[in-house]
Amino acid sequence: MCFEKQTVVVEQKMEPTTTIEKEASSSSSRFKSVCVFCGSSTGKRDSYREAAIELGQQLVEKRLNLVYGGGSIGLMGLVSQTVHQGGGHVIGIIPKTLMGKELTGETVGELRPVANMHQRKAEMARHSDCFIALPELLEVITWAQLGIHDKPVGLLNVDGYYNSLLTFIDKAVDDGFIHPSQRHIFVSAPTAKELVQKLEEYEPVNGVIAKAMWEVEQQQQPQVGFNTTPLQTEVAM
Repeated sequence: MCFEKQTVVVEQKMEPTTTIEKEASSSSSRFKSVCVFCGSSTGKRDSYREAAIELGQQLVEKRLNLVYGGGSIGLMGLVSQTVHQGGGHVIGIIPKTLMGKELTGETVGELRPVANMHQRKAEMARHSDCFIALPELLEVITWAQLGIHDKPVGLLNVDGYYNSLLTFIDKAVDDGFIHPSQRHIFVSAPTAKELVQKLEEYEPVNGVIAKAMWEVEQQQQPQVGFNTTPLQTEVAM
């Protein structure tokens, strides 16, 4: 008598994924810390403020640390407060000279004072795995608005090459991210002769205070092989 061998297959039922497991999976990130560049102004549109809050909520959801410029006002304040209130870790890096200007009321998270703007950027980069930029300013305009310098930036606008940049700057003024008084530091002309003439006619707004603050910043930096003049000019072409 022959017996046929039978294979018994035991089916294993997979337990359904729980809501908690799904949330944990969706909230994971390959990053640990995110550096957010944003302004000390909230701008004139609600959409900017809403975007800052939404970004903070996303960082909390992904369990990401926030590294930012340390201020408690403007978009900086909205992002940092949202992350802090959501239980996230906040690292603010701010130059000591700006603490009285960009810090109002209660600060959140861990605040790390640094010597100057250069060190601020270096530390923000060192503590971050990636970068996100909310509507913000070009660095030279940022420094002008903080009173660090009043140096003109000349744009040799050959064949309208810088038209889009100038439109962007005007848009930033209209939306409240660049103060109208700082728009003047960008000087443009289609020819070198006209540009040089405009730069010669340039008049600083912040004056002596800005110049003094800028010199303090420069003294704290290592020399790079050239001497500075009382009023330097940056020309892009």
